Amino acid sequence: MSQSQTQPAMTDKDPSASTNVDTLLGRIVVEQGLATSQEVAHCFEMQRQTAADARESSLAELLLQNNVITARQLDRLRREVEAQKSTQQIPGYSIRKKLGAGAMASVYLARQISLDRMVAIKVLPKKYNTNVNFIDRFYKEGRAAAKLNHPNIVQAYDVGKAGEFHYFVMEDVDGGTVYDVLLKKGRLEEREAIDIILQIADALQHAHEKGFVHRDVKPKNIMFTKEGVAKLADMGLARAVSDIEAAKEEEGRAFGTPYYISPEQIRGEVNVGPQADIYSLGAMFYHMVTGQVPFDGENPTAVMHKHLKADLTPPDHVNPKLSAGVAEVIEMMMAKSRRERYQNCRDLIEDLRHVRAGQKPRFAHKEMDLTGLTGGAAIQPGLSDDSGVMVSAAAAPDPSPAMNHPAVLLLMILLGVSLLGNIIMLVVSMMR
Repeated sequence: MSQSQTQPAMTDKDPSASTNVDTLLGRIVVEQGLATSQEVAHCFEMQRQTAADARESSLAELLLQNNVITARQLDRLRREVEAQKSTQQIPGYSIRKKLGAGAMASVYLARQISLDRMVAIKVLPKKYNTNVNFIDRFYKEGRAAAKLNHPNIVQAYDVGKAGEFHYFVMEDVDGGTVYDVLLKKGRLEEREAIDIILQIADALQHAHEKGFVHRDVKPKNIMFTKEGVAKLADMGLARAVSDIEAAKEEEGRAFGTPYYISPEQIRGEVNVGPQADIYSLGAMFYHMVTGQVPFDGENPTAVMHKHLKADLTPPDHVNPKLSAGVAEVIEMMMAKSRRERYQNCRDLIEDLRHVRAGQKPRFAHKEMDLTGLTGGAAIQPGLSDDSGVMVSAAAAPDPSPAMNHPAVLLLMILLGVSLLGNIIMLVVSMMR
């Protein structure tokens, strides 16, 4: 029999239910700093003294009567208690507090009793219990995360169902997110941003090698430990590259976050690969070092249209303090065509390390295009042509010998003499 089946129903007529709710409320009040443990203990003592009365006062009533909390605080606390009371049914875990909630799930801080460690538990709202697609995606997230083992990826521990609750247990990362940092600072220094992007690029390389594309790289999904280690979180939109069936089911639909989504995700293409994550990472990188998203608009549709069609304002035009190298890297990460982006995170990491050391990026650096002067094709090392074949700079013909031909030099001299003669004649005529 499950734990949820053995627990008594929490109704007003059940004394144990009232006690459980009061205990939970007392702990939350202290954890949130609304009261001291002594104040809560005093209210519990008052409750015991009135236990023989016809109507025993609840802890909530006593906290209000003693002006420990306000009515507005109590209203918020009741919602918190109700949410935590429900999730206490997950066996093996003791829920401590609610960390946050989104449209898809609520996240709680809990203690894993068997290993005596703090964890985060994501719980699917009950309203989705009959939605097969939501439940399937929830478990896919857990399974995808469990296959990844990397110091810069939030570790998955467990996924399952307790009673009517679907839950996903993961590593507790308690140092905030890149989103929080941007809210506080506006933008990051170049070196600080590079260090974070390097860590996440390494995490993505690991995920890509394991066959997964994240598809939702954004500031809110990059978390920090208290030691400052960056970790990639939320595999909710992750998809195995080999899962062609899922890709075809999603064909034509845009999955991702508008400010950071890649063009191929917007078009709902079937073959979304690692380059999509590199684009999103580049969009986040742009935001981190400029303080603004690469494309903005009145609504998500307008923003996504700009990802597809609008020219990117170079990041060093927005923030002139940026080095040319980091601007080149971001622009290559955010190329409209995936063929013009980094093809994998290894190459991106190499360029970032070069830039961090004050050197030019190997793959993203652009030399001046002399095609119009030489009649030849400017081919840059490390880039691929339309066929996808890597072309070496050493293999390209050198157009310079034609400029050294004697006939060409003689013609240039004659043109110079003729031009000089015309200027002298013009000056003499003006003097007359």
